Amino acid sequence: MSAAEDRGPESGMSAEELVDEARRWWQTDIIDIHPGEIALRGYPIEQLIGNVGFVETIWLMLRGELPSRAQATLLESALVASVDHGPQAPSIAIARMATTCGVPVNGAMASAINVLDDIHGGPGQQCMELYLEIDAECEQGQELEEAVRLVLERRRDAGVTYIPGFGHRFHPLDPRTPRLLSLVDAAAADGTVSGRFATIGRAVEAAIGAGKPRPVPMNVDGVTAVIYCELGFTPELGRGVFILARSVGILAHASEQMVQGGRIKGPLPKSIGYTYTGPARRSVAGAGDERRSTP
Repeated sequence: MSAAEDRGPESGMSAEELVDEARRWWQTDIIDIHPGEIALRGYPIEQLIGNVGFVETIWLMLRGELPSRAQATLLESALVASVDHGPQAPSIAIARMATTCGVPVNGAMASAINVLDDIHGGPGQQCMELYLEIDAECEQGQELEEAVRLVLERRRDAGVTYIPGFGHRFHPLDPRTPRLLSLVDAAAADGTVSGRFATIGRAVEAAIGAGKPRPVPMNVDGVTAVIYCELGFTPELGRGVFILARSVGILAHASEQMVQGGRIKGPLPKSIGYTYTGPARRSVAGAGDERRSTP
């Protein structure tokens, strides 16, 4: 008697019903596999190979349909802009340090990706949520400037002092932003996207810079948030595709560090050291008494 037949009477199900339940345990619209057959969202893999690009395949896997060429081009521009920001970026630094500790490439990449959370990696998603909240106010009949004011005020009242997607600790003006915005504007002009989130992003930039001695320009998180909102991605997918893009830079740096070598490299050279802020040197009572006997 099979295990399924043995459990059948106990569960009140027949062997056929148990097998059917097992087949339904995992359900997916994404991939269909049979011996000699693989289909992604219904498309045979052999037809996708050589005819559909990787960015288009990302869209297909996440959204269920193939994008237009213009949609794929705009998505690709956002991915290219996010691949790397130098070894001082924590995720990249972690990948390189992990490599010098003998971690293989998968471990180095996993270590780096694991820090792409709310602070380092999350602002793009958070900025998308901001834009969508403003868009919802506009849908309720608010004028754009008033919608921006209400949403920013709501956040200030909640104790939020940081507006994700604007300002940069390194760049006075993020060089990626003007180029990406120009691509969004072109896509809006040809009807690929609506352009309303680019308008929202610019309105937020104007609002948070008003009255300040210097502007607080949109950064790469803010402008890629514009693109992902324009293309209809959810905020969670926005963070996910950012992680996909940054994984390329992580892999490149981990690979480079493997070639360069090095052993147990920390954040700083030993010659620089760090700043100690604890108590001055002190002694444990009785530790220096030579007359102290040892039992």
